[in-house]
Amino acid sequence: MKGTISFIAGMGMAVAAMTSCTTEAGTGLTASGLDPAAFDTTINQKAVKLYTLKNAGGMEACITNFGGRVVSLVVPDKDGKPTDVVLGYDNIAQYADSVNSPSDYGSSVGRYANRIKHGKLTVDGKEYQLPTNNFGHCLHGGPSGWMYQVYDVVTANDSVLQLAITSPDGDNGFPGTVKATTTYKLTADNTLDITFEATTDKETVVNMTNHSYFNLNGDPSKEAMDMVLYVNADTYTPTDSTYMTTGEILPVEGTPMDFRKPHAISETINDTAFAQIRYASGYDHNWCLNTYKDGKGDDKTVAASLYSPKTGIMLEMFTNEPGVQVYTGNFQGTGVACKHGVKYPKHVSVCLESQKYPDSPNKKDWPSAYLKPGEKYYSHVAYKFSVRK
Repeated sequence: MKGTISFIAGMGMAVAAMTSCTTEAGTGLTASGLDPAAFDTTINQKAVKLYTLKNAGGMEACITNFGGRVVSLVVPDKDGKPTDVVLGYDNIAQYADSVNSPSDYGSSVGRYANRIKHGKLTVDGKEYQLPTNNFGHCLHGGPSGWMYQVYDVVTANDSVLQLAITSPDGDNGFPGTVKATTTYKLTADNTLDITFEATTDKETVVNMTNHSYFNLNGDPSKEAMDMVLYVNADTYTPTDSTYMTTGEILPVEGTPMDFRKPHAISETINDTAFAQIRYASGYDHNWCLNTYKDGKGDDKTVAASLYSPKTGIMLEMFTNEPGVQVYTGNFQGTGVACKHGVKYPKHVSVCLESQKYPDSPNKKDWPSAYLKPGEKYYSHVAYKFSVRK
């Protein structure tokens, strides 16, 4: 039945009837201009749909259970105009095509977000070889990571979408069967609140994140490095030319990595005399958040923020994680037509990815990503939107 799932295969639970993405009255389209029918399909014998969350504050989030991806996120700008602030595609075919339109747009990334050096992982004294799908390293859990899997829908209503996935022992080389959930909540104060939870039957590593690409300017056909970035961090983890962390933790003081005072990204992103920017052709780095101390993260204090002087839209990020990966869309500009036919240029967006530090399993003094049987992985990130006139 269209828009309805009565049983979730592999989860052993019955689920009440759920409607897919609601539409604007009379148009058949969402507030962001998406056609839900373009997401209604079956992949790997599982139903795929578009779901929507809405509140009374003019915010709408459309999410597909393919990869747990945020497809659109509409918030009002300073004039009250509904503005889609994330990049993506407007159909499931492009999301599912990892050859012609590969992307991590908006995805719930797992089992391990970011990179693991040379794909080598040691767990409980045993070495595992993971896929090396990015400059000789394992990125985002491998080429068939969770962003390319169909999540089961546990709960879907106007304010909550909970998605579940079971990753079998040996999935992309990782040990242990992991059962994980991603829960999206849209709150009354225009916050998209995301929690990631997981358990395992064998020791493994888990590091989940959301990979939304934010453009707050309202025009994703133009580069957007005039957006103002703030990162609440005194230190960062430098990388080599293959985007792999070196193991060092260095101060941001006196470098283009210092965003403790908010400034336009354009002021520093072209400083190629600084090796870190030259290697990445922009920013693609992990900052060590000041909000994480003594093994605990403060998710009530702003970890990072992004602001558009054009639209007045302010995004504040909160997380319990020790790090945030700031990525400035350095690999965009591929010429692929994306949502509503727009071809995104380079440096059109900013990702703010909550995380354990990249390659943490191979850096023993860094916050641990290991998960043992009987333990529960819990990660929280919230993106709060407001306007400043």
